[in-house]
Amino acid sequence: MENRLTRSLGTGAAFAAAFTVLVLPAAANASGVTAGTLIQNTASATYTSGTATGSVQSNTVTVRVDELLDVAVAGLTTTPVATGSTSAVLAYSVTNTGNGAEAFTLTVNPTVAGNGFDATVQQVVIDTNGNGTYDPGTDQVLASGSPTPAIAPDGSLAVFVIVALPAGATDGQTSQVRLTADAVTGTGTPGTVVAGQGQGGGDAVVGSSGGTGNALDSLIATLATVSLVKSATVLDPFGGSQPVPGAVVTYTLTATVNGTGQATNVHVTDIIPVGTTYQAGTLTLDAAALTDVIDADAGTASASGVDVNLGTVAGGSTKTVTFGVKIN
Repeated sequence: MENRLTRSLGTGAAFAAAFTVLVLPAAANASGVTAGTLIQNTASATYTSGTATGSVQSNTVTVRVDELLDVAVAGLTTTPVATGSTSAVLAYSVTNTGNGAEAFTLTVNPTVAGNGFDATVQQVVIDTNGNGTYDPGTDQVLASGSPTPAIAPDGSLAVFVIVALPAGATDGQTSQVRLTADAVTGTGTPGTVVAGQGQGGGDAVVGSSGGTGNALDSLIATLATVSLVKSATVLDPFGGSQPVPGAVVTYTLTATVNGTGQATNVHVTDIIPVGTTYQAGTLTLDAAALTDVIDADAGTASASGVDVNLGTVAGGSTKTVTFGVKIN
């Protein structure tokens, strides 16, 4: 049996742009007449007695409609959300299919059977402005144990779960995260009565959903690894390839990024070997010349070494750095 873990709320990662999710699915119809509605009925009878006719009315019978506790939860990410070094946004909808306004307690469980990794839950956020888009700094972060605002019958609320990859996740692994919504008024076997707790002053009755619903959203890890290979060619003063004093050694550093994700802040560095002198103006990146000084291009070089900033490199890419030194 899966462990049901209450969400762990932490500091959310900063996001440079908002995340847009799919349109909320059409809500299921709420179960009939609104809770608290008074259904009133008075009967009448007419009669004849001798030559006289008459009519009479019964007493009025009033029935107060009880609240039915029902909910439906749906995952809105139809394909696995790719995540690597930054946090991912999973989107769900919580729809009140009961007949009274109801708040729901949300529980996030990242430990679903069959997961390649269990995501780290950072925040649970509700779509405060109702635009279907995660807006950091605008949408409300739910504090631990706090329920959602009351949702009207047939109303839906978008819920965003912010997650991150745990240590040890590998490229291409998949995972699911379950969001469960429980009616605050009560859950249980359908037909269970919660006396006096219904909207409008009546009882609340657990509906066919048991007052609870859940759904899964999926993640896929998109990570990258970097390999670096160094080679050298020699050109001696006589046109040959002997490493004698005065020969120029050209080093080639080949950085290969593997995986479906991207590597960020990639730097290729090398130290000028003892017994050699860096040859000014020989630094290149992918055969394009780089200046040796700190400026707008990616590289710097000096008598001590070279540093080329590759920045963010997508998986499947190869970057080549070359520079020359002279044997003293």
